[in-house]
Amino acid sequence: MLNEVSARHRLISFYTNPIGKKIITGVTGLGLSLFILFHAGGNLTLLASTKAYNQLAHFLDSLGILLYVIEFVLLGLGIFHAVVGITIRLNTFQARPIGYSQIKSAGDPSKQSLSSRSMMVTGSILLGFLILHLATFKFGTYYTTVINGVEMRNLSRLVIEKFHDPLYAFGYAGVMIMLAVHLRHGLWSAWQSIGVLNSKVSPLIYTLALILAILIAIAFIILPLSIYFGIIPA
Repeated sequence: MLNEVSARHRLISFYTNPIGKKIITGVTGLGLSLFILFHAGGNLTLLASTKAYNQLAHFLDSLGILLYVIEFVLLGLGIFHAVVGITIRLNTFQARPIGYSQIKSAGDPSKQSLSSRSMMVTGSILLGFLILHLATFKFGTYYTTVINGVEMRNLSRLVIEKFHDPLYAFGYAGVMIMLAVHLRHGLWSAWQSIGVLNSKVSPLIYTLALILAILIAIAFIILPLSIYFGIIPA
């Protein structure tokens, strides 16, 4: 019993400690970034063929309860990451209620920039977009198709329909640009928070984070614009 109380006390102390909060956002952020990479890759299969895209979606659905567990964990990570991140930012505001007259990169070691200062804003928008995205696609219209004798959800039809709507196509692209801005600082900051960077490695990771953020955004933006401009036929 005493050990349980002690462990609970250590967890609470870790969470309430500013460094602990940064480590939490770093670890959860890296986990979410890994999911984003897989999601971007899955989206790109629709560029190859609607059949491959529907088969991938069907495979994921066939995971059954395991898929729900994964989705629940990812959603929990996303909300937890957002809540802790907002808490960190609010604490910063309380510590420094008067903002800077100019916003520019502060350089090493903090790498403060417009990207870092907008983390709460971009993160909140991304969380809201996630809810809309799930409502639109996961819980959207359920079309069916038959591939190789197997009936499955025709998710590609729903995606193509939605991205023919300019509001959704260009709105989606805009949010993905915000994702790039968020990841630009977040990917570097995550490694810094868990203490694996030094003065030699930090500039390299910062550059790689920028490149990866841009590539991820491009990977996501290609699909809606390809559909909207007719590169992928209806």
